[in-house]
Amino acid sequence: MRRRMRPLTGLSSRLLLMTVSFVMLVEVFVYAPSVARFRLDWLEQRVNAAQLTIIALEATPDEAVTAELANRLLDQVGAHGIVVPPSNTGIRRGVFRDMPPSADVSVDLREQAMPVAIWDAFGTLLHTEDRVLWIKATAPNLIGGRIDLLLDEAPLRRAMVAYSWRILGLSLLISFVTAALIFVTLRWMIVRPLREVTRSMVRFKENPEDASRSEAPSRRSDEIGTVRRELAAMEATVRQSLRQRARLAALGEAVTRINHDLRNILTTVSLLSDRLGASGDPEVRRVSPTLMAAIDRAVQLCQRTLDFARDGGPLLKRSRFALSGLVEELAPVVRAADGRDFRIDNAVAAEIAVEADRDLLFRVLSNLAHNAAAAGASRLRIAAAAAGSDLEIEVSDDGPGLPPKALANLFQPFAGAGRSGGTGLGLAIARELMRAHGGDIALAGSDADGTVFRLRLPHPADEARRAA
Repeated sequence: MRRRMRPLTGLSSRLLLMTVSFVMLVEVFVYAPSVARFRLDWLEQRVNAAQLTIIALEATPDEAVTAELANRLLDQVGAHGIVVPPSNTGIRRGVFRDMPPSADVSVDLREQAMPVAIWDAFGTLLHTEDRVLWIKATAPNLIGGRIDLLLDEAPLRRAMVAYSWRILGLSLLISFVTAALIFVTLRWMIVRPLREVTRSMVRFKENPEDASRSEAPSRRSDEIGTVRRELAAMEATVRQSLRQRARLAALGEAVTRINHDLRNILTTVSLLSDRLGASGDPEVRRVSPTLMAAIDRAVQLCQRTLDFARDGGPLLKRSRFALSGLVEELAPVVRAADGRDFRIDNAVAAEIAVEADRDLLFRVLSNLAHNAAAAGASRLRIAAAAAGSDLEIEVSDDGPGLPPKALANLFQPFAGAGRSGGTGLGLAIARELMRAHGGDIALAGSDADGTVFRLRLPHPADEARRAA
């Protein structure tokens, strides 16, 4: 059953929330200097109004005003008092209410750097008690060039709070509009194609062998297009592999049945061949052991094939033996198909021993020898030497080299055949048997002078140490 994504867990919803959050975070950094600037402007407006009040007072006779007029002037400014400090004339001018309050905080607008202004602005917002501010500012229109005011902070705080709410509303509007535009754009460019890719993967998972469920290659040149093209190529490769595995499975079942019958036939031949040893013909008695050994090896090969098909892998029967003796056994069983001479040179030192399944390793070497003989080689050379903790076996021939088709599909069943009529199973089986031993086989080189394979096996001494 296909699971549906909840609204808040989808990529689109997360993208929307993240965009709104990031825009709001940017607005916080914009808000701090803007609210500080608003506070300074509000105070400067009061200072300008106070300057006009002082200028009006200077126009009256003897600068004398009644208490009622003074209160009305101060109400227009929103101050408890306005003072022009004495200049070089020594005259102090100003107007006060009857009982002006004492100042709680002194604010000097003449030297207001932005960091200080931001700090003072948040101080105004956070202090809820009614404080009285002593404002010191420049007054270029007055004699002395300075003016002081006594102001309540509460009206300033209310104005700043109202300004903050307006900024918040505008920020939210900008955030959601920006987020919506980004959301629509990315949904169209990224989210929707990703959902199509996801649906294609789900369809492919439901039935990998159905070619109609394949992802259509995209013409986009960006990363999404690359993903879709690679996904289409991967699905085609997996589908081909599944078809090949199905054919191999069917073939394996058929081979298993054939091997079962062939083993019975070879067992009968082996029983009948026992009588050859009692023949009066000396030549028959001479070739009888070789014939019996070949028949026994064929019976064991059939049995191993059945074991592999039943248990999923070759069953190793390790033993320690001289590699040189195993190579000597290849000569009687490997011949060129067209009757020409084919020689196997044994360059393995007599003291080199291996820990392996003798019959399976013989099968690997015989596969390589048969391939060389069938390819047109007249000589095969087998050498071995220690390489660190491994034993390296080099098998080289003087044939014409592997064709390009075989090089492109080396070790692939039914695809790496280097000659007409070949199946390509020889090298595939050789690699499987070598890897079952903990080693491997690799092509070292192939050209017009011949082909060289290198086989790697765990070193006997290293095996002995691990067993101890």
